[in-house]
Order: sequence, then structure tokens, then C-alpha cells
Amino acid sequence: MDIASEVIQSILVKFKSERKWTLQALAQLSEEDITWSHTPESNSIANLVSHIRGCVHSRIETIYFDIPDTRERDKEFEPGLQLSHEEAYRMAAEAFDIIIQYLEHLQAHPELLLSQPFINRPPLTYSQVDNGTTALNLMIAMVREIHYHTGQIIYAAKIRKGQLEWQYD
Repeated sequence: MDIASEVIQSILVKFKSERKWTLQALAQLSEEDITWSHTPESNSIANLVSHIRGCVHSRIETIYFDIPDTRERDKEFEPGLQLSHEEAYRMAAEAFDIIIQYLEHLQAHPELLLSQPFINRPPLTYSQVDNGTTALNLMIAMVREIHYHTGQIIYAAKIRKGQLEWQYD
């Protein structure tokens, strides 16, 4: 296995694990838990899920599915953002599924790892990466971004529920 394939496989394993734990935590929450925030300045789980979905839209869907970026980032952080339990779960699952699908595409085409998928697109906004970034740098940034927010989701879920139940398979 070459280094590109190994890197892609490692990132793919990471996102499959993040998907599993995040969805398990969300499954144990009520709608009240989803919209609760610790302080008026804190993000709720609804905000965090909405933000993760927005990141995936603007950073992956736009390049992989060649669709326009319609993200409204400020709305992701509106205090009191309301999502039903089903909406939050679906949005999180969709976000992870899109990331995994893109990584599987890179796995089938490891030569794309050093490509610059944004080079001929409108300037990126609200992003850690610029238009000259590589697919590798994009995925490294996504690992950091998504892991940071899924950690917040799981922490908030534990605050609300105390002990969470985990399925290890």
C-alpha cells in the first residue's frame, strides 16, 4: 500500500468511528436535550450538528457533487436554534455519509490526494483552507473540525444524560 492510500484509509477509519459514536450519543437524547445549551453563549447540540452539516456542505458537497455553496453559517449559531431529534440525527448522519463517500472516492483515486479541488471555484468563506489547498489538507482540516465539534456534542450529551450507553461492535 502506498502512502496516499494509507493516509486516506487512516482518515476514513477515523470518520467511520466519529460517525458511530456521534450517532449513538444523539440516539439517546430527547428534543429538549438537542436544543439545550449550558449558558446563553454556549452552542446547543442543534447548533453543533447544524455547523457540522454546514462545513460538510461548503467544503465537500460543493466539490464532490459540484453544487453551489448555499451555506448560511451565521444561522448555524443562532441562539435557540430548533431541530427535532430526527432532524439532528439525519443531518449528522448525512454529514458523515458525505465525508465517507468522498474519502471512498479518494481511496479509489489516491492520485487526487494532492489535487487542488477548489482552485477554479469562487473564494472560500468561513474556512480554515484557501482555494489553493489540497484534498489532503482539506481532509486534515476536516478531521480537526469535526472531531472538535463531535467532542462537544458527546460532552453536552453526557451533561444532559449522565452516563451514556455505548455499543461496541
